[in-house]
Amino acid sequence: MTTLSPIRNIDSVAAAAGPAPTGVTPTAGVPKIPSARGPGLSAHLRQRIARDFHARWSEEWGSKFVTHGRVPGRDAIRLDGNDYLAVTGDPRIVQAQIDNLRCNHDTVTQSSVFHLAGSPTHQFEVALADWVGADSVLLCQSGYTANLGLLQVVADPQTPVYIDSLAHMSLWEGVRASGATAHAFRHNDPGHLARMIPRHGPGLVVVDSVYSTTGALCPLPEMVKIAQDHGCMILVDESHSLGTHGPQGRGLCAQWGLTDRVHFITASLAKAFAGRAGFFTMPEELRYYLMCHSFPSIFSSSLLPHEIAGLAATLQVLRGADDARGRLQQHTVRLRTRLTQLGYPIAHGSEQIIALEAGSEVDTLALRDALEARGVFGAVFVAPATARQRAMVRLTLNAALTDAELNHVEAVAAEIAPQVRPWEWAIARRQGRQTSATA
Repeated sequence: MTTLSPIRNIDSVAAAAGPAPTGVTPTAGVPKIPSARGPGLSAHLRQRIARDFHARWSEEWGSKFVTHGRVPGRDAIRLDGNDYLAVTGDPRIVQAQIDNLRCNHDTVTQSSVFHLAGSPTHQFEVALADWVGADSVLLCQSGYTANLGLLQVVADPQTPVYIDSLAHMSLWEGVRASGATAHAFRHNDPGHLARMIPRHGPGLVVVDSVYSTTGALCPLPEMVKIAQDHGCMILVDESHSLGTHGPQGRGLCAQWGLTDRVHFITASLAKAFAGRAGFFTMPEELRYYLMCHSFPSIFSSSLLPHEIAGLAATLQVLRGADDARGRLQQHTVRLRTRLTQLGYPIAHGSEQIIALEAGSEVDTLALRDALEARGVFGAVFVAPATARQRAMVRLTLNAALTDAELNHVEAVAAEIAPQVRPWEWAIARRQGRQTSATA
């Protein structure tokens, strides 16, 4: 989300500015917000802001940007990041970056399409492909651009795309960039997918392996079989399972022996890798066609050499991080079990991402404030990251959490439960109905 300047109240700021300059006619009912410099915004844009955002800002968010709560203190328990295996600051990774910065004097900043075989970028792509078990890999500036650039090429207006309703926004944007029609199927519902494909014909199935807001695990074996049976290609975004799941952290496709049956695997390297990059796999026959047609690859500069050096070192760390993966799994089972006992409706997920879905933005901010006042910091997710009335505080666990920290999180969850009443959230009622329907 875009960070906004800390303005107090939009209407009061406009009122304090006095009358509009001569010759300027503000749109009726829309406050004129003065700019510190420059010509200011058009009346049409200000009208859109007033229509779509003013009430949300002032009435629901309290005139403070929604993700900006308290500043975490030194003793805060941070559950708002994605460094699942706690590799940030690992001396092996830091040293690799330092060595590269000190020794690399001939860097040319350019698009990665100019990088030749044998370059650090290509060497890292080869190492990633070997690790994941793929034919070929293309390194991108982020997981977002990886999904955007891949889908832009492999789909087109004649390719129906069947996409899970909770798939990451970058996947939806990739479909839009390709000109394809997106056919959303119910979240984690293989049966619904199987019924949809015959209506529109073979195309591309798009899923996440672990969903980024809820921590729900995709039923990948069923999804892959349905895609295969109906002549579809399948794309699996492994952003939240790469590094944390599977042998040597190779992801869920590898864990379930599906890698050879999945056409494209994508991932952000800003999660378990704790870096700034992304990638996707592909058959080697597609590599150069894709490099000629994927706009993010062509028109953005590549990662810098010290970033690639750090990512390459991180890959070696993750290969040997079985102990950290074990601790992360233990922490996940422990905290999920305790939160469930306390009445928090989190049954829609199972992995290291835990969604406390309060529903409305007002209730979500109250939940955030209650947690942060007691030293526990999660990440607030609201529209467009969630549906409008499915706002949440997302807690993401990591392998470095101590027993004392987990004890504190559990104690805080117990203390605030009577205040936030999670058993009354809309998600709790939905889960209750689903349980009754299947009993």
